[in-house]
Amino acid sequence: MQNIELSNYSELVDLVTSIVREKISQKQDLFDASYSIPVGVSNRHIHVTRESLDVLYGKGYELNPYRYLSQPGEFAAKEALTVVGPKMRAVENIRILGPIRSFTQVELSLTDGIYLGIELPIRISGDVKDSTPVTIIGPKGVLHLKEGAIRSARHIHMTPADAGNFNVKNGDEVRVEIAGEGGVIFKNVHIRVSENYKLDFHIDTDEGNCANVKTGQLCKIVR
Repeated sequence: MQNIELSNYSELVDLVTSIVREKISQKQDLFDASYSIPVGVSNRHIHVTRESLDVLYGKGYELNPYRYLSQPGEFAAKEALTVVGPKMRAVENIRILGPIRSFTQVELSLTDGIYLGIELPIRISGDVKDSTPVTIIGPKGVLHLKEGAIRSARHIHMTPADAGNFNVKNGDEVRVEIAGEGGVIFKNVHIRVSENYKLDFHIDTDEGNCANVKTGQLCKIVR
């Protein structure tokens, strides 16, 4: 702060008020009530079908919840797998996310793809047609997928009521702003609407680290 000679108390009050207002203005986005959507930074994970789990863990094996996730009924399982790329490099201990799905899918970050030597198309979860081949190793067997490795498209889960509040619909793409010292705007964010969802904005670990964003921060849709 510059050294300023003050002739009276009134000038001191005016100076302090000016400084406080400036600081509040710089940080006002942190207190903006429109930042109401929680952020979830999603680590690499795998979804499996009943048939895939039978191959990897044995016939009739059941997943054991390790930690429940933000979306109702979903959990990170205690069970983990190893993914191997064409360069014979492996990423170990990738958790399976339950419950059992109708598709088998490996969701990785861009950094994971570079390490494994594979190109990862950006897809909405479940859209695995013509995606990248990958090998998954479990304690009981090996699964060679002709397609299934993707980089998850950033997206917001929300209920129909949420969609009405935000004036969006399933399949829309929006921009999302995250507040803070390293504030950032994400483009091409997909809206996913279902009665079974809970409001949450999902990005992967690369995106979270790049933007200095952690799970639990708040964001908003930007028009």
